[in-house]
Amino acid sequence: MDNKQSFKGIEQTVKALGHDKQMLQAFVEIFDSILGSVREPLVLLDSDLKVVKANQSFYRTFKVKPEGTEGMLIYDLGNRQWDIPKLRELLEDILPQNSAFNDFEVEHNFESVGRKIMHLNARRFYRKSRQTRMILLSIEDVTEREYSKRHLEELVEKRTAEISVARKEAENGRQIAEAALIEIEKLKDQLEAERAYLQEEIKLEYNHENIIGQSDGINYVLYKVEQIARSDTIVLVLGETGTGKELVARAIHHLGSRKERALVKVNCATLPSNLIESELFGHEKGAFTGAHSRRLGRFEIADGATLFLDEIGELPLELQPKLLQVIENGEFERLGSSQTINVDVRIIAATNRNLEEEVRKGRFREDLWYRLNVFPITMPPLRDRIKDIPLLVDFYAKQISRRMGKAVELIPASVMDALQHYHWPGNVRELENVLERAVINSSGAKLRLMDELRAQQKDLSTPQKTLEAVEREHIVRILDQTRWKVSGKNSAAEILGLDRSTLRARMRKFDIQKP
Repeated sequence: MDNKQSFKGIEQTVKALGHDKQMLQAFVEIFDSILGSVREPLVLLDSDLKVVKANQSFYRTFKVKPEGTEGMLIYDLGNRQWDIPKLRELLEDILPQNSAFNDFEVEHNFESVGRKIMHLNARRFYRKSRQTRMILLSIEDVTEREYSKRHLEELVEKRTAEISVARKEAENGRQIAEAALIEIEKLKDQLEAERAYLQEEIKLEYNHENIIGQSDGINYVLYKVEQIARSDTIVLVLGETGTGKELVARAIHHLGSRKERALVKVNCATLPSNLIESELFGHEKGAFTGAHSRRLGRFEIADGATLFLDEIGELPLELQPKLLQVIENGEFERLGSSQTINVDVRIIAATNRNLEEEVRKGRFREDLWYRLNVFPITMPPLRDRIKDIPLLVDFYAKQISRRMGKAVELIPASVMDALQHYHWPGNVRELENVLERAVINSSGAKLRLMDELRAQQKDLSTPQKTLEAVEREHIVRILDQTRWKVSGKNSAAEILGLDRSTLRARMRKFDIQKP
């Protein structure tokens, strides 16, 4: 539906607001061009709580059409499936209130999409007079997240019940009892450790778990994620600081067969070298000063799940053989114990370092490097994703504004131009920080930059490589890493994502020969 058709469908509703056609036409264009591309469902209501406009995500999510939506009372949509008491109470109260926004969650059985848990944010964002206001209602489907929390509680109850039953059965014989108690204690410890870990994770707000972007670089990353997610192959995520390597790890985990369990994370750069071994592999009581009780390491917590080793290049050299042993055999010992523990863990590692260079300098084991570099995925820097910057700016500006209780909605062309021409050494993390300062600095609906972003001067004196030269170097580097294994498991063809015949044709084209 174009803007003219949209105007005809909502003209009678908006006349009550006192707008002329020219103003409404401009408003519809703004809505379609800016909010129409937002991923979450959005619906605009007038002061009578009738639908003025909704974005495509709203129509797609709730399986309704514009002609059956615009001009309708929100409670009457879809055979009154939107007649939710809590929603009715909020919307009827928010217009006369002083507060500009309110948000809450509802669990409701929608006729078109089934039972869902929705996070709703109602924002009074436009006022022509004290009697005329409009509401922008944004909707987020949090069903999966809420059900995961409930599933965790049910799992605890189930495991507790299993432990109780197992204890009674164990009384029938000493040997059976001893073996059962060992397994029960292991499950109990792992469950308690995983629950404690999840409680810490819940405190963190992963609002951008979905990777945002439409550039060729991001599309290729997403292709590689889908290609590898359903296997248990080790993945090495490469990229500069702040590019979003953890988002790639989470995407792989959530698309894989272990998604029902938690993604357990260890940042090798934030822990002191004398504590990282205990954090990874656990310790027994009295293993070292301050070890007052036994503690499970992250490998035991992640048994049957996924372990994300962030900043793997910072792992101390003396611990690398122990990590290699776990990767190859699934075995390790806790600190202060000689008992071997077996685990089934899918490993995703990430680094901003050049591990090949670290190997040459003797700071990283070559055998561990080969074991990790089975399926590398490189997250492109933000300066190579200029096409994605408007999407990222819109996402973060809206998210930060909502968190701070502001209504920053307009991004001036000069601001967007400055953001797209800056070289972003800190990548997406730096962009988020710049936008947070900008929102703080903005007093109205228009975003005002606080930072002075200067475009980087290009060094034209440096000779640039051709695309063929870059491709040839990349193929040779992968062949070196795989010891010139062209096809088969863990081969250069598999890592490059090429057929064996295609790779051999490229080698002939670039005159690549085994030394």
